[in-house]
Amino acid sequence: MRRLVRSLAVCLALGALAGCGSLLYIDRVTRTASADVEAARAARAEVLAPYWYTLAVEYLGKAREEAGEADFQAANRLGQKASEAARRALAVARARGRGKARASGARNPAGGEGAR
Repeated sequence: MRRLVRSLAVCLALGALAGCGSLLYIDRVTRTASADVEAARAARAEVLAPYWYTLAVEYLGKAREEAGEADFQAANRLGQKASEAARRALAVARARGRGKARASGARNPAGGEGAR
């Protein structure tokens, strides 16, 4: 009897752990990675940081593909990589955006096209 109860407890615990992969996927990929990629897109990272932005988009797409095949461990790992690449794209885009704003302001301090 004890053996049956112990086996049932182990099965329930393993079943609960198996379900965690899909919950982590919802958090890491659906929420976090998607939001990070969207933030990078909003900062014009596709133009200002194309390598990191493209990497983030591709990782996110592959994460979704793996989740579609129920490989949530791989999907979570790829989602984490997508977030990291998107954050890097966002940082590079912001830095390059500030640099371009400074450079254009330095050339024409009056700000207007015909202000001379």
